[in-house]
Amino acid sequence: MLSLAGAPGSAAHAAPSRAFPEDARKTTMTFASAGTVLVDDEPASLSPGAQIRNTYNRIVLPSHIRGEYKVRVKFDKHGQIHRVWILTPEEAAIPDPKR
Repeated sequence: MLSLAGAPGSAAHAAPSRAFPEDARKTTMTFASAGTVLVDDEPASLSPGAQIRNTYNRIVLPSHIRGEYKVRVKFDKHGQIHRVWILTPEEAAIPDPKR
């Protein structure tokens, strides 16, 4: 009998916890139509080179995301969103480090 326990995508191959930059703030982000982004219900702009990573750590386009997510976000020197990591429920439950 063939076991699927080691098959990609199974619980045995769950992605390890990701390491986030210390200055990546945990917040709620809403992706709306036409690239509109809200951070804690306030409008925000994506930087020209912004990267958004899903829960599998894959880069996704802003036009392919809709809805509200718990995220870690890093801003650039102009106050624009530069990096976003959409959090898994386990990552969202981890408290922020003391600063």
